[in-house]
Amino acid sequence: MSKLILLHTSYHLTPIHRRACNSVVSPSLFTPSSLRSQCLRPQSISPSPPLSLRSISARAFDSSSPETKEEELKESDGEIVNKTTTADTKEYPSGEFQFEKASAWKSFVVKLRMLIAFPWQRVKKGSVLTIKLRGQVSDQLKSRFSSGLSLPQICENLMKAAYDPRISGVYLQIESLNCGWGKVEEIRRHILDFKKSGKFVVAYVPACGEKEYYLASACQEIYAPPSAYFSLFGLTVQSSFVRGVLEKVGIEPQVERIGKYKSAGDQLARTTMSEENCEMLTALLDNIYGNWLDVISSTRGKKREDIENFINEGVYQVEKLKEEGWITNIQYDDEVISMLKERLGVQKEKTLPMVDYRKYSKVQQWTVGLSGGKDKIAIIRASGSISRVRGGLSLPGSSIIGEQFIEKIRTVRESKRYKAAIIRIDSPGGDALASDLMWREIRLLAASKPVIASMSDVAASGGYYMAMAADAIVAENLTLTGSIGVVTGKFNLGKLYEKIGFNKEIISRGKYAEVLAAEQRSFRPEEAEIFAKSAQNAYKQFRDKAALSRLMTVDKMEEVAQGRVWTGNDAASRGLVDAIGGLSRAVAIAKLKANIPQDKQVALVELARPSPTLPEILSGIGASLVGVDRTMKEVLQELTFSDGVQARMEGIMFQRLEGASQANPIFSLFKDYFGSL
Repeated sequence: MSKLILLHTSYHLTPIHRRACNSVVSPSLFTPSSLRSQCLRPQSISPSPPLSLRSISARAFDSSSPETKEEELKESDGEIVNKTTTADTKEYPSGEFQFEKASAWKSFVVKLRMLIAFPWQRVKKGSVLTIKLRGQVSDQLKSRFSSGLSLPQICENLMKAAYDPRISGVYLQIESLNCGWGKVEEIRRHILDFKKSGKFVVAYVPACGEKEYYLASACQEIYAPPSAYFSLFGLTVQSSFVRGVLEKVGIEPQVERIGKYKSAGDQLARTTMSEENCEMLTALLDNIYGNWLDVISSTRGKKREDIENFINEGVYQVEKLKEEGWITNIQYDDEVISMLKERLGVQKEKTLPMVDYRKYSKVQQWTVGLSGGKDKIAIIRASGSISRVRGGLSLPGSSIIGEQFIEKIRTVRESKRYKAAIIRIDSPGGDALASDLMWREIRLLAASKPVIASMSDVAASGGYYMAMAADAIVAENLTLTGSIGVVTGKFNLGKLYEKIGFNKEIISRGKYAEVLAAEQRSFRPEEAEIFAKSAQNAYKQFRDKAALSRLMTVDKMEEVAQGRVWTGNDAASRGLVDAIGGLSRAVAIAKLKANIPQDKQVALVELARPSPTLPEILSGIGASLVGVDRTMKEVLQELTFSDGVQARMEGIMFQRLEGASQANPIFSLFKDYFGSL
């Protein structure tokens, strides 16, 4: 296990405001939410296994009304009963980073530690930390053999650099990023935190889109080469549909989705976008684009209308960007380095001392004086699609394996060393049964110690299922969450079988024995009915547990459920999320609920750091002996037939009998064909 230390959490408490709940937010009306947090007092949960009573305060109140009625829900014999009471409201700490200059004694101790540090942890005085932000950014910790960027390691490096007297500044080389807005917001927040140390942070952007510029705008200076690729043309959202392709080859998808906004499966079952999906995606796009315009206009000191007009001009010339103040200057990478050498007083004939992201990740926080306190908070990371057991193609850390996750939860619950736990979620969902089993274990953990859910890019459907068991939910402004709905289905391959001359006959006993076994025909009426009822039952359980967890009536939860995806900001205004912020705010709330003073240092203990495996080692040295690349693996995973109803935001997994897909050569041919595209 590895430890991360969080220091100097602010006492600042952010006020609560009420927001109007609009289903669609137009670009002209969108403004950043004034909502920063919502009140919640510590939950009262029975420690008994049935967990029959759960009582917490309502999620949103007017800041001018301290005495507010709350709805208290009680689960009794499977029914949810409403109960009204009066509760004291409590505001959540912001978790804002406050840089404090080290004392003379502490500086002396840090210098002494640096002298005795291992060779691989030594850094030249006056060095510049360089980080190349491009490609995929994982929410998991990476081993030394793993390739790619790790969000927690990026954030840790920026915090260490702020306190490291050997680091003069940070040089960020930002190119095309393959991550969501939640991770971008977290990195941007840490760039702003680093600037509080008084050190410089410079960005170099040879290829720049909206996400890349969003990050670069947090830096003090932005440079680009004369031939830089700038594509600040606006944002789009797209949906692809393969129903027509499947029909041509004789495949009929039979999809059962519960929730009018539940778009998972539409790419197989439909040929066009539904009105509900169009409404949902439009609202999400308006939120993301509106937030981008507001942040950039504030950073550049321009009016929002001027920023939008500039985007609509379709500017791609670097000279125009410099003229309008979007970048500091037009310079090549070597020219930027020469400028930094001059700024730091390095002679021209000498090399600028630099330390890259990978090497600096080896520097321990202890070395730069960031030692944690005695109180420990467990961090349990859950990233990727959800399944009950590990699949043959899955790599460690690439998905959420229910049985492994439950082991970690039980370890924290049974240990007395942890004062609280944070579940860090970055998942679009997956297997509904696995989601429910993890929900139960998280709820049992919450009965013994505070549990905070922290959302990254996405925590939707099965990902939200996990989060709603926590005492409080913290999401980024643009985290994609909600999607309370389920989807399931099967392929009817009858026409395909006819075309290729394949035949299948089944002898069965039991009225519904062939519901999932007979893929060579459509559902019979009674089979379709029980299939639909099964999906409806799974949705009812999901919705009712969400209502119980979030202290809503079932009817009120139904209004925000129906499979609809919300941004974190909109989810907060509808009671699905408690506070807006990143991991630091989740830590601050965990300290509050664990009765740990906000100014007291705590040690964040990462559970089950991924150990280097053979696939990871091979990937790290550029080989690929374990199959196709990541994109191909995702395609195969989407086409893999898995057990159970799915609680998934995008994509669809189909039900099958145990081992049926391996036994059917047509399924294998079908997967091999799409896997070769």
